[in-house]
Amino acid sequence: MKSVEDLGDLSGKRVVIRCDFNVPLDGQTITDDGRIKAALPTLEQLHQAGARTTVLAHLGRPKGAVDPKFSLAPVAKRLGELMGLDIKLATDVVGPSAQQTSASLKDGEIALVENVRFEKGETSKDEAERTELAKKYVSFGDFYVSNGFGVVHRKQASVYDVAKLLPSAAGSLVAKEVKVLEGLTADPKRPFVVVLGGAKVADKLAVIDNLLKVADTLVIGGGMAFTFIKAQGHEVGTSLV
Repeated sequence: MKSVEDLGDLSGKRVVIRCDFNVPLDGQTITDDGRIKAALPTLEQLHQAGARTTVLAHLGRPKGAVDPKFSLAPVAKRLGELMGLDIKLATDVVGPSAQQTSASLKDGEIALVENVRFEKGETSKDEAERTELAKKYVSFGDFYVSNGFGVVHRKQASVYDVAKLLPSAAGSLVAKEVKVLEGLTADPKRPFVVVLGGAKVADKLAVIDNLLKVADTLVIGGGMAFTFIKAQGHEVGTSLV
């Protein structure tokens, strides 16, 4: 797995990076900035290396349409506060504002385009449609860095397709998580107890199947627990199934 260091001298180079900034909001107030802080080491590394960085990220599920309540404006503001930088925010994803904002970057500067899920092609099942959007992302950089661990498993334009079109590397967050997962699945310390939460069962069935082969105990909580309880023949009332 290539790292950012493997991309060579980035001074003056244009880099497009996928981050996971899907943070919880109360109106326009971020209630937990943990995902933004997790991305900081790689963004700081690119900044210090003099790269001209354009960030791709999503927030919520706007379903391929512009929705102001899912704007990344609060994220850009918080990122700027944490890094002590002026983070430029484009008003669109791949349109004139994004193109101009990315092209105007100077060495060490960082820009954030709007929520990639405002674009229908981002999550499309049609590979040609995703590829068409990915080609527009390519215009933002000479290199691609994957640093959104929460979305690396998704076949989406800013995650999967753009990586096929540019020289790519893993950001420090993804590299760290992969290393931890390799340790947990290859030779875990015992007793090995896995606790899984969340609401969507379908996304996690393959994970559960694999973990059952190595874990001593698997604990399922959160909303998806009710699906298993229901499958066992128990009543769950109006709980999520």
